[in-house]
Amino acid sequence: MRKVVSGLFVSLDGVAQSPNEWQFAFDEEMGAALGKTLETADTILLGRVTFTEWAGYWPTVTSGEDAGFAKWINDSPKYVVSSTLDSVEDWANSTLINGDLAAAIEELKAGEGKDITVAGSPTLVRSLLEQDLLDELVLLIHPVVAGEGRKKLFDDDAALKKLELVSAQPTSSGVIIATYRPTR
Repeated sequence: MRKVVSGLFVSLDGVAQSPNEWQFAFDEEMGAALGKTLETADTILLGRVTFTEWAGYWPTVTSGEDAGFAKWINDSPKYVVSSTLDSVEDWANSTLINGDLAAAIEELKAGEGKDITVAGSPTLVRSLLEQDLLDELVLLIHPVVAGEGRKKLFDDDAALKKLELVSAQPTSSGVIIATYRPTR
């Protein structure tokens, strides 16, 4: 069965919003970790915010250092989880999930193919974790405190959720790549 795996950039204080404002340049180890995603996943889950931001950008990238990722994300099936969007047809290979999230995820996991990756989308990651639908959480923890007024990965009043550490790798820039699995 396929796995649902999320990879997120987070700060030491748990901020996952607007990483482009505080994230470090990719070092070799971060690039390898993200490259693994391209090799092991062939389906992408997106939340509404990430979808609307990325749908206007990635289809326009055809050359340069991001061209490989752009081709991968543009060609891959994308499933967009949203209760407010009416359509996701403006980005090729996109399908809207606006009903029963658990049923949709179980159907995707039972299908043929490689793993399913959650791109960005911290709100979706929280929902998947709360509903026991996330199989693996990879956090690229940056040695920076992003500060107040930003969306954190986990709400202060979130229910207890236990995770087990699968691996932790520090990178040359001080980022820690930590992989967790929810305990069930």
